[in-house]
Amino acid sequence: MQIVVSATDEQWMELTEPRPEIDWLRADDAASFYQYNQAGAFFSLKNEKVLPGFESLLKPVFINSVVQTLTDLQAAAHLYRINGWATFLDRPVWEIAGQADESIISLFTTLNIRAYTVKDEPGFISARVIAMIINEAFFAVEDQVSSKSEIDTAMKLGTNYPYGPFEWAERIGCDQILALLQKLQVTDDRYKPADLLIKEVTEIKT
Repeated sequence: MQIVVSATDEQWMELTEPRPEIDWLRADDAASFYQYNQAGAFFSLKNEKVLPGFESLLKPVFINSVVQTLTDLQAAAHLYRINGWATFLDRPVWEIAGQADESIISLFTTLNIRAYTVKDEPGFISARVIAMIINEAFFAVEDQVSSKSEIDTAMKLGTNYPYGPFEWAERIGCDQILALLQKLQVTDDRYKPADLLIKEVTEIKT
């Protein structure tokens, strides 16, 4: 089975390198998926959303949409949300939002990925937890508890995390962390972003 992927270089490596036995095909962008309509599945991992074009595809399409839900996107039934943030694609366990039947679970079994269906909510489970950890680390720096490097070291040594919160934020992108927190804050003030996080994202964009 051929699987078509639109991805950045980092996403492509994270997805395909642990799974060399799969017949991967890289597309220039998600808009070109229709050229490969004989493929068994499609992964749109960049931030573009080409939903009208996806409707003509008969096979499942997995989109990297951590913040926006399928309901927000008014997505068709054959579209599924996954977390395509950096450091999440090479994991053996994925969260999927959408109407996942046995054929979808079978597909992920072929990919050697344990797939768990979750509610169609912003951030899934793991992404919102990571975003909160990163946000708390920014609050700690604001309160002059410690430095970024010291917090990273303490978290890796104390919790055995693969990355410290600031390392993780850099890998994922502070802008994506902020976007998720702002989305979650609409219904829950616990997710209020740290001023320092907002400042750093603003400085990056200017």
